[in-house]
Amino acid sequence: MENSDKLRVVIADDEPIIRIHLTELLKSNGYNVVAGVGDGFAAMEACNAFKPNIVLLDVKMPVLDGLAAAHYIFENFLAETIVMISAYNDVDLVNRAMVTGVAGYLVKPINEKELIPCIKIARARSKEINELRKEVESAKKTIEERKIIEKAKGLIVEREKISEQKAYDYIREISKMQKLSMYEVAKMILKSIDFR
Repeated sequence: MENSDKLRVVIADDEPIIRIHLTELLKSNGYNVVAGVGDGFAAMEACNAFKPNIVLLDVKMPVLDGLAAAHYIFENFLAETIVMISAYNDVDLVNRAMVTGVAGYLVKPINEKELIPCIKIARARSKEINELRKEVESAKKTIEERKIIEKAKGLIVEREKISEQKAYDYIREISKMQKLSMYEVAKMILKSIDFR
């Protein structure tokens, strides 16, 4: 179980009284509120500066709304967990929040009995989502690296008139000798062939 006193929180709501209320609730439960801001752009800046564990975002804010800010924060890995807060219990808003990476949704007025369990559940869900995102990114990277290796192998086959296996072995041998990854060797091969 997590120790809440180490968890950094950013609160974004255009109503100062709501920010104060949420700050008091969170601090009394051991959370570290690192910023309280009033619009979506300020929320993105605070998340970029503090890399919070949790960001609470009001849906309706001036300048940039919470959903747009949530999307940016999620896509750029600026906070581990995003929880939306809203005065509206609107199915469309909830659905839009779900596709922007939001892990929790609370309807105002918010009390301690709702806030703390919502944060804990959202944190658990976010951990699962973030692990999956890391796996997807790793798979994408592996595929891209494999494409470069295959391209270099193909060029070696074409230029040297050798089998694919011999071209692959050649890249692997250089990789071992130079203590570089096969991907790095393949990139160098492609660059050297481009300059010829």
